[in-house]
Amino acid sequence: MDLYLKKLAAKMLEIKTEKEMSEFLQSILTPQELETIPKRLEIVSLLKKGLPQRKIADKLGLGIATVTRGAREIKLNHFKNVA
Repeated sequence: MDLYLKKLAAKMLEIKTEKEMSEFLQSILTPQELETIPKRLEIVSLLKKGLPQRKIADKLGLGIATVTRGAREIKLNHFKNVA
């Protein structure tokens, strides 16, 4: 894991409340990142609930390729802790 990513993860683990985390994320992410990153998490959640990829893409206003990428990451076992 990249040194900077490790530092970011450690900093995020120090944050105690949802309000603090929200403020932190808003301070380090661009408006576009604040929109796309939560959608990526929602993709994983909906895929794990069994929704078809096309329905997820339509529901979230995303391209099918973005949803397919999420499905591929699940197959690689990268989202074990996301429900």
